[in-house]
Amino acid sequence: MKTSSRNLLVNPMSGNVIVDLAGTTITDDESRLLAQPAVAGVILFARNVVDRQQVIQLVQSIRAVRQDLLITVDQEGGRVQRLVTGYTQLPAPCRLGELYQYEPEQASQLAEDLGWLMASEVIASGIDLSFAPVLDLGLPISQVIGSRAFAEQPEIVATLAHRYCLGMKQAGMATVGKHFPGHGSVAADTHHSIACDDRPFAAIKQADLLPFNSLIKQQLLDGMMPAHVLYPQVAAEPAGFSRYWLQAVLRESLGFSGVIFSDDLTMHAASQAGDYPSRAVQALNAGCQLLLVCNNPEGAQAVVSALNTHSEAEVNIEQLKGQRKLSWAELLEHPRRLTIHSQLENL
Repeated sequence: MKTSSRNLLVNPMSGNVIVDLAGTTITDDESRLLAQPAVAGVILFARNVVDRQQVIQLVQSIRAVRQDLLITVDQEGGRVQRLVTGYTQLPAPCRLGELYQYEPEQASQLAEDLGWLMASEVIASGIDLSFAPVLDLGLPISQVIGSRAFAEQPEIVATLAHRYCLGMKQAGMATVGKHFPGHGSVAADTHHSIACDDRPFAAIKQADLLPFNSLIKQQLLDGMMPAHVLYPQVAAEPAGFSRYWLQAVLRESLGFSGVIFSDDLTMHAASQAGDYPSRAVQALNAGCQLLLVCNNPEGAQAVVSALNTHSEAEVNIEQLKGQRKLSWAELLEHPRRLTIHSQLENL
């Protein structure tokens, strides 16, 4: 199956599935799950986190099971920040958009600095990747996006996300844009409901797609996460299960050559694709390469079992691994970090 428009290096040890853990340590059952060949990585949630030292120990225990696993987290800032105690309290992205309205240069520089700081703290803990930045538009209709977006205006989202990505890359972290082709124009929360965006493609292209297109053209996105949103005037399937969205639009029209992650396949909006193995197969057939299966251990095992003997992996996990540049001790005394903290007090 062709899943990319470029030659991605094949890592035979890589699977397709990113799973989660129940608590702050790894159980024996979870160790056995992580050892299975279809598993590619782990995502950490707030329930897995006590403080910074515990996170570092948990990551070390994951790597003791398999060194090659990709360890990920959602560390956006604001209400989506999994690592809290011992970490910088990051502002919601919308605060940068608010600042941009009257201090665009300051907001842009702070976006770059926050991308660097977030990524530096995450990587210093041994975690490879935060799923960021959010490229959705912060329109009033969408409560699930809301403050997670930089702004309502696509041009401002593109500008601030550009600088945020630069900061992440300076710290040694790959970037993942979400939620393609845009989740900000629907009211429903795809975690709990079916979400439908009835606009024609032209309306989506001239608004929601602009930040994605801009960052792809600037080669700033290493990964992409599609939305579990249905756009019925464009395709019959939600974007994360749609070859039209992921192949014709994302790969061919926009020229994206990075890695495509699915959003969590246990979310209610993903139920349109059937049971968990069916969701995995449809996501892979559409063009997703790494599949998130979270908050349902039985569902995760069902997907892993279905893919163990027939992995579709065509992605080099190593290109997504964090490249540590600073230890925690170095980071705590780093002048850039100290300057950012003083700015956050004023923000």
